[in-house]
Amino acid sequence: MAELETFPNPYPGRDYSIAIDCPEWTAVCPKTGQPDFGTIRLRYTPEERCVELKSLKLYMFSFRNQGIFHEAVTNQILEDLVAALEPRKLEVVGDFNVRGGITTVVTAHYKQGDPMRAGRKD
Repeated sequence: MAELETFPNPYPGRDYSIAIDCPEWTAVCPKTGQPDFGTIRLRYTPEERCVELKSLKLYMFSFRNQGIFHEAVTNQILEDLVAALEPRKLEVVGDFNVRGGITTVVTAHYKQGDPMRAGRKD
C-alpha cells in the first residue's frame, strides 16, 4: 500500500472543507476476478494536516490489482486517512460503476472525538 503523505494545514484555526474526487479508481472483484471501477469522493475538514495529492493518487492506484469488496475498500480508505490526517471530520463515498445491472454506493463517516470502532474482520 502506498504511503499517504501530509503537509501542515495553512489555516488550522478555521473550519473549512476540502473535497477531492478520484474518478479513476479501480480494483478487482474478490469473487470473480473481474475489474471494478468507480469514483471515490473525499470530503474532510482538516485539523493540523492536509493530504498531499500525489501521494493520494499513488495510494488510490495501489488498489488496482487488489481483490477487495466495495464495503471494505471504502472503510479502509476512511481508516487510513483518519490515521494519516486526524481530521475534524471525514466522509468517504465509494460510488462504484454498474455491474450486472447493479450499482453500489458506500458511505463511511468519521467525526473527531468519535471512537474508531473495530475495523476489518478477517
